[in-house]
Amino acid sequence: MKTNHIYQGNCIEILNKSIKKNSIDLIYADPPYNLSGKKLNLEGNLTGGAFFKMNEEWDTFDYKSYLKFTEEWVSASCKVLKDNGSIYISCTYHNIGEVIFLARKFNLQLKNIITWYKTNSMPNITKRTFTHATEYVCWFVKGSKWKFNYEKIKKFKPKKTKSGENKQMRDFLDFFESPILQGKERIKKRGNGRAAHPTQKPEKLIELVITASSDVNDIVLDPFFGTGTTGYVAAKLKRKWIGIEVNPKYFKISKKRISNGSKEKIR
Repeated sequence: MKTNHIYQGNCIEILNKSIKKNSIDLIYADPPYNLSGKKLNLEGNLTGGAFFKMNEEWDTFDYKSYLKFTEEWVSASCKVLKDNGSIYISCTYHNIGEVIFLARKFNLQLKNIITWYKTNSMPNITKRTFTHATEYVCWFVKGSKWKFNYEKIKKFKPKKTKSGENKQMRDFLDFFESPILQGKERIKKRGNGRAAHPTQKPEKLIELVITASSDVNDIVLDPFFGTGTTGYVAAKLKRKWIGIEVNPKYFKISKKRISNGSKEKIR
């Protein structure tokens, strides 16, 4: 098993064959949400820039296949996770039920659901539902001695008391406010300026996850590595990391990103 390394291939196969059992301290997973299938382009939108509905082949499943895929990668993740490890899974209301149900099937305990409020979310086009402005990150633990760095998270929290001290986490523990990525942090394609990956997550969100549930030199694994945000942030926080990415295009992007932006070497 290699650390500070990106494996290219199917995450289920690599988790089962290349990653040691009970070896990983923390897993962050941003799996397919199964939302693709229809195009929606709002290139002239005036409420936050152009919008393009996600429509990717790798995010398109029939429901039975999606359940099977989710069950298999969650099962494989549980095998490599330490007995006191944590797994955070990003999702939306579309697949949160399946994520929770299947995680519990493998005796993972749900501790919190972090709500990510997207301050620049897509406008309500149909006017037939409430505006979809949130995603979620479900935090599960394996066993009874999970890590949670409460004092460090209090420092992470932006709000302070009147005297400038860190506040209790009552209004922050499960709520994260941040725009959908734009600007310099968003990795873009050459030429048209479109996002290189449709679901790139904010570095600050990943920093919150890694700070909360791991320590320096712990191993953080991301089975859907994408543009490499998890590895990039883990290296900055002095954690070891492992990425798995099946898409050759994203593999190339993440490898280049970490090589250019981190002192960690790609092996």
